[in-house]
Amino acid sequence: MSMMKLSVVIPAYNEAESIRHGSLQKVWDYMKKQTYSWEVLIVDDGSTDKTVELAKRNIKDKKGFRVLEEPHRGKGGTVIAGSMAAKGEIVLFSDMDQSTPITHIADFLPEFDSGADVVIGKRTGRKGAPLVRKLMALGFAMIRTVVLRLPFADTQCGFKAFRRGAARKVFGKMRVFLERTNVKGASVQAGFDIELLYIARKIGYKIVDVPVSWDYGERRQVSAVKDSLDALKDILRIRVNALSGKYK
Repeated sequence: MSMMKLSVVIPAYNEAESIRHGSLQKVWDYMKKQTYSWEVLIVDDGSTDKTVELAKRNIKDKKGFRVLEEPHRGKGGTVIAGSMAAKGEIVLFSDMDQSTPITHIADFLPEFDSGADVVIGKRTGRKGAPLVRKLMALGFAMIRTVVLRLPFADTQCGFKAFRRGAARKVFGKMRVFLERTNVKGASVQAGFDIELLYIARKIGYKIVDVPVSWDYGERRQVSAVKDSLDALKDILRIRVNALSGKYK
């Protein structure tokens, strides 16, 4: 039996409003037109609103969609859970609010045919984002480059894809996420993205970044100052782990 081509993993924490505004319908409208085999996993991160109820109601007539209910561990834990449950040869992670449209899948898949192991979105323009967030993102990128030597313009875009085997190998070597046990409320966990890319590059996987559109939107579950400080702490933890040989 041939392996399924693509698994789309959508982490969700208190995303009832996004679902009400048609986010899953957008995914369905695109995926149902594809000729390759696929599945969509909505992975709930212990939401306290009606995310699970609305998601299940929304996907009743959508073949290939399913909902996984996970305890609250933050986005990183949700992504890992979805990846481990995925059946596809390629596993793609996409934000529920579709700030990066699902249609960019068409730009990602050819890169895997050309030999990529990991494909990540590189946001262009950052439509709607306040100036302060753009400046903070620029400063964060500079620190990330200096400390970890990651040669990517954008490590934080919530639109990434891996060969399934590569994703599982990378997740098995992660340390910063595993060390974080106290997660409360919405948690972006910027360090998760940085650590997984750092490990993937250290292993020697071919990583390709692809330009994608991105819309800040009206409602974002982030705290600019808190998330930036947490990310800086994670960068230092990753550097210490690397110097200690924990990623070998």
